[in-house]
Amino acid sequence: MKSATKKLSTEIAETLSGKIAAVSAGSKKIKKSIEKAAEKLAKKVAKFEKETAKKQAKDAKNEEKKLKSKDKGKKESKKEKAAKVAALVAAASTKAAVAAPAKPIAVKATNAKPAVGRAASRPATQSSSEKENPIVETPAQ
Repeated sequence: MKSATKKLSTEIAETLSGKIAAVSAGSKKIKKSIEKAAEKLAKKVAKFEKETAKKQAKDAKNEEKKLKSKDKGKKESKKEKAAKVAALVAAASTKAAVAAPAKPIAVKATNAKPAVGRAASRPATQSSSEKENPIVETPAQ
């Protein structure tokens, strides 16, 4: 019986060592696959961080450009306004004084006395076509 027990224990030991070796080999494979996945993940994280840094730098650069363009736009508009005002002032000072446009006045040669009182201060009544389309005269510049 001792030999049978010894033989059985040897077989159990061999089987267990084989299974342990298989499990350890499997764990080594698992370990390697985990390491590979970790390397891939590390590469992806590094790439993502690099792209994020580039994007942030680009955004910062664009913000600076926007601020500079706004400042330039304001300065140019102020300069343009000043130039326009100066041009208008120069044009106004070089032109001769513009006389008010004269309206043709109908002169009647009558011996009648001018109307005095309320009727003279009221404007003449307008016809219906004149009420609908009033003519507004503006001085030409």
